[in-house]
Amino acid sequence: MKPALNVWAIKLPLVLASKSRARFELLSNAGMMPDLVAPEFDERAFEASLKNEKLPTNDQAMVLAVEKARLGSLLRPSHYVIGADQMLNCGDEVFHKAANLAEAKQHLAFLAGKTHELTSAVAVARNGQTLFQYTDSAKMTMRPLTSDQIDAYCALLGGSILLSVGCYELEGLGVHLFDRVEGDFFTILGLPLEPLIGFFRNEGCLSL
Repeated sequence: MKPALNVWAIKLPLVLASKSRARFELLSNAGMMPDLVAPEFDERAFEASLKNEKLPTNDQAMVLAVEKARLGSLLRPSHYVIGADQMLNCGDEVFHKAANLAEAKQHLAFLAGKTHELTSAVAVARNGQTLFQYTDSAKMTMRPLTSDQIDAYCALLGGSILLSVGCYELEGLGVHLFDRVEGDFFTILGLPLEPLIGFFRNEGCLSL
C-alpha cells in the first residue's frame, strides 16, 4: 500500500471538527491527514437562534463554522482545529441535508432547472480562539430533471446523497445533474482549500 503523503510539519496533528467524508479526504489528499473530533453541537438549534439577526446565508455559514472550530478546539487544547459549514439557498429557500431518500428526491425536484447558491465557510481555532475564517460561494445551475431521472440517480447513489447539503456529489455522478457550475471546485465540495492552506503555510505548519 502506498504510504500517505504528509506535509504537516508540526508535532501536534491537525484536527477536523466535522463528520464530512469529503472534507476529510480533501485534507488527507493534500497531505494534512487530520484527527477527527465530534463536539456536541445542535446545528439546527444554533441556526434557529440566528434567524432573529437576519444574517445573510454566507454570514450564517461563517458563524456556524467558527462555533464548530471553537468547540472542537476546547476538546483538543493547543491543536489547530478546523470547523466548516455549507449552506445552500435557492431564492428564499434554504436547504439542509435531506433526512431520507424521499426528502432528497423532493430537494432535487425543487432545484432541477434552477440556479442556486452554495456557500462554504471554514474557520480555524486554537484554545477557543478563532485564528482564521473564510467564506466563498458558487453558483450551480441544475439541468431540468424528470422524476424518472431523479429516481435513477437516487437508486445509484443510495444513502450517500444524504451526506451532502444539495443531495449531489459533484466529484462523482452528481456532475451529470448540472448544465453550468460557476465557482471554486473545493468550495463546492465543502472546504475552500487554497485559502486554508495559505493560512497554515503562514503559520509555519507545512513543509511545502
